[in-house]
Amino acid sequence: MSMILWILLMVLALGLAGWAFRLAGQNITGNSPYFRDMPYGVAFGYALAAGALLGGLWLWFQPGAVFFRWAFQGVVIFAIVAWLFRLLGRAVGTAGTRKLFREMPLTASFGILIILIYAVLAIFAGAIAPHGQEEVFARVNILPGGNPETGGDPAFPLGTDQIGRDLLSRLIYGAQNTVGIAFVTTCLAFLLGGSLGFLAATLQGWLDQVLSRAVDVLMAIPSLIFALLLMTIASAWAGSEKWLLTVYMILIIAVIDSTRVFRLARAVGLNIVVMDYIEAAKLRGEGLPYLIFKEILPNAYAPLLAEFGLRFCFVFLTIASLSFLGVGIQPPLADWGTMVRDLSQFINFAAFSPLTAALPLLAAGAIALLTVAVNFVVDWMLHRTSGLKD
Repeated sequence: MSMILWILLMVLALGLAGWAFRLAGQNITGNSPYFRDMPYGVAFGYALAAGALLGGLWLWFQPGAVFFRWAFQGVVIFAIVAWLFRLLGRAVGTAGTRKLFREMPLTASFGILIILIYAVLAIFAGAIAPHGQEEVFARVNILPGGNPETGGDPAFPLGTDQIGRDLLSRLIYGAQNTVGIAFVTTCLAFLLGGSLGFLAATLQGWLDQVLSRAVDVLMAIPSLIFALLLMTIASAWAGSEKWLLTVYMILIIAVIDSTRVFRLARAVGLNIVVMDYIEAAKLRGEGLPYLIFKEILPNAYAPLLAEFGLRFCFVFLTIASLSFLGVGIQPPLADWGTMVRDLSQFINFAAFSPLTAALPLLAAGAIALLTVAVNFVVDWMLHRTSGLKD
């Protein structure tokens, strides 16, 4: 039976299950308002959730579902740790931080916890990593696990790569390089885009038109393709100076992403400059720096802060993508995009060594985990600043 037919049968079965669930609820509860007024889409959602739960239980007991079990266990562990972290935040700290932890959902506490862990790894990578990111050892392709009987080594818990570098150390240093460079790039993009956006909103006229049209031209080109093209040109300029290519990458991505920041800063600034307190400041004779930094910026803080989180995710993923393609962060620096590319061949060993096959997934999972964590925090911040209430 073809896969399409199987999918159609499963959707039909879930549809019948949702209809039966709503009908059974009406009969059992005496046609209570909850089941009587329940839309069919809600009933189908209940059936879909029950089907996903049963499918997950079935998959859990399958011999080859090692990665699924690891992922499920990781989600449960992180949820428990995030809940404990939120309890700690409610009990320890200033009155303001305790109030924040009382109000935040579990997803936000999870995101903050992950961001703090990544920040610690990035700042103290040199002290945490057991070996240097550039150290090359004589033994290559040591299997992960640290068990000598299965080809491992206790000195290298995650094993070594094809040229003998410790993978655990490079994974830790990847946080310092990938996340650190992404943070610097995002700050530079906001400094450039935000300043020009507020300047265009305040002065308007020909300056606003010139900057807006230039931004339109840059935004019309797909960002990843444009960055890849410019990085290819920059690699020729850098020559053998690998560090110079990293500097070019920071500048290129910062300029490309500053266009998005410019659009937001200009839109927010245009709504602020027409306010009465801006007119009052102009009548007092306040200069342009005062208007931008004392009047406009404080009132645009909330949307810009939320945009900073989203831009950081996009910059972070762009750097990982460029590194995966070979034109991003250059060796001997460790970064997660390059690790995914270099270790991708180990996926072929999933049949007899799941831990070995998981090596490229560790770097990919580190990228995905930070992206999800930042989005959780940004979503919570947007909810708080929008004035919406549960």
